[in-house]
Amino acid sequence: MHAAGDPLASSPWEQTDLLAPVAASSPPAQPPAEPAFGALAEPASTPAPAAAAAAMATSRGPERLLILDTETTGLDPAEHRCIEVGAVLFHVPQRAVLSQISFLLPCQSNPAQAINGIAAEVSRLPQPWQPALACFEAMVEAAEVVVAHNAGFDRQWFGHGPLPAITKPWLCSMEDLRWPAERQLRATPSVRDLALAYGVPVWAAHRALTDCIYLAQVFERCADLEQLLEAGLAPRRLYRARLSYEERHKAREAGFRWNEPISGAWSRRLSEQEASLLSFPVVPVEDPALERRSA
Repeated sequence: MHAAGDPLASSPWEQTDLLAPVAASSPPAQPPAEPAFGALAEPASTPAPAAAAAAMATSRGPERLLILDTETTGLDPAEHRCIEVGAVLFHVPQRAVLSQISFLLPCQSNPAQAINGIAAEVSRLPQPWQPALACFEAMVEAAEVVVAHNAGFDRQWFGHGPLPAITKPWLCSMEDLRWPAERQLRATPSVRDLALAYGVPVWAAHRALTDCIYLAQVFERCADLEQLLEAGLAPRRLYRARLSYEERHKAREAGFRWNEPISGAWSRRLSEQEASLLSFPVVPVEDPALERRSA
């Protein structure tokens, strides 16, 4: 239970009364008939890709986000496999979850079991992962933007094996969103630190749906979510910091990464406005491969 005045007490994610008495004088209303299980039709309100792009261009941002996370057997899609997908379809104006799903994908081995806690033999137990994958694809179609924490890692698994390619715009909640300074977060915060900064209890880690739920609950608490998304979706390019060795802490504090993707340099993807607000000079990188060879 939460004390009076606790901001978590009114969270729509909590069931505050599981055993409420039913008034004898008011018989329960009959629920609407459920559709027969079968092929998942695309929601009638889902816009076509061109219409979705036009809608975002004339509004302050996307209306439906697909918050997504993966668990994998390693770091390289050429050698490893995605073993779990979690996703939450989130409605921005209402700050509400519309649907959510999590499913395992069968694999023969999982060298990353110590990290994600998923045994390969568990992934091979009988389970309806194919219908779950079809549901996931319908959720992708219903969304306008896909959000992931470290999107550069998650997006590389789609278009391989059973996972479909995703052509919707991607947004990285770690790299692309600039969280308010009063939250006292690092420039590239972890999901755990982000959740705690917004008063979201951290109760588990290293499973796909768990991290999606954390992000959804953070978004619920963001009064300025539309502005965050609008700024996060601005066009970005890779910039290289021009700093002396003694000033390298400035780049680190601004979220630049050393040696990635440019060998021997501090670099980060930024919008033009973000680059102009830095306290140190940067230069755009036209060809990371060329920069890597010339470093």
